[in-house]
Amino acid sequence: MTPIRRDILIGLICIAVALIVPFVFGGRYVVTQATVFFVWAIVVVQWNLVLGVGGIFSLAQMALFAIGGYATAMLGFYLKVPMLVAIPLGGLIAVVAGMIIGLACLRLRGPYVALLTLAIAQVMYVLIVNDTGCFTNVSGCMPLFGGVRGIGQFGDLGFRSLFPSKWYIAHYYVALGLLALAFVFSVAVIRGPLGLAFKALRDSPGYALSRGISRFKYQLWIFAVSAFFTGIAGGFYAVHFRVIGPTVFSFSLLLFLIAMIVVGGMGSIWGPLLGAALLMLADEGMKEFSDYRNIGLGLLITLFVIAWPRGLAGWFDRLRALRTSNPD
Repeated sequence: MTPIRRDILIGLICIAVALIVPFVFGGRYVVTQATVFFVWAIVVVQWNLVLGVGGIFSLAQMALFAIGGYATAMLGFYLKVPMLVAIPLGGLIAVVAGMIIGLACLRLRGPYVALLTLAIAQVMYVLIVNDTGCFTNVSGCMPLFGGVRGIGQFGDLGFRSLFPSKWYIAHYYVALGLLALAFVFSVAVIRGPLGLAFKALRDSPGYALSRGISRFKYQLWIFAVSAFFTGIAGGFYAVHFRVIGPTVFSFSLLLFLIAMIVVGGMGSIWGPLLGAALLMLADEGMKEFSDYRNIGLGLLITLFVIAWPRGLAGWFDRLRALRTSNPD
């Protein structure tokens, strides 16, 4: 079986299982946690394109996520734009921001890209938190970006009125659909000619440039397209929770999402999803032990970095290779 056919088969099986989850595990907690998993999975799948496939050490993904969320909320709050329109518009605004960040990083390499993109995210956080002046008095003194309280009351997708007691199931399927689109796009990039170009720029920049592969064009391209799906994920996150605030800039959240990529397998197709699933389950399992929660997650990440540096995806690839070489 070819890799593409295998990916399609596994993807169809995963979608079929995901479609029946609300009917098998109908509890609200399980469905809402699965919805959050889909949102973070979109972010890490797109982040993997930049970090794992493109080899660009960008930490701007949560900033792009926040831009998508804030743009969606502000369009709804100030301009009364319907959320079905505001979410894709938020994704497009994140694309513009991603291209600007990509331009700023063109002359930088490795840790310098990480420092610059992290600094951009922190500057955004400081500006939002320190935004205390009254921009409008529609619902009390409201700063432009909501300040530390964030922005709320900007609208929803309409499922709460259509399905008063089951709206969260509708949100579950919307998030699943967005993840499916983001993942199919990711597979098309990694398996296609663009993926080869990104890997060449990552592994041998000099050779790639000598073959006419433009770092300028491809870096801007990967920043832009990954920003679109990340911005849409941020917009849906804001709509799902009915608020967007500076907590999305949390450094611990950023590290948690990076850990998903590392544990799953950086640069692989299925790694980000596997890592997101494992760490979400581990995080949920350790909620009862809040004092040791971060320690447990740290030990889990350390174990994978030392024992399985290629992550879960690399471990599964190794098992498949051993099975192929020893069919008996």
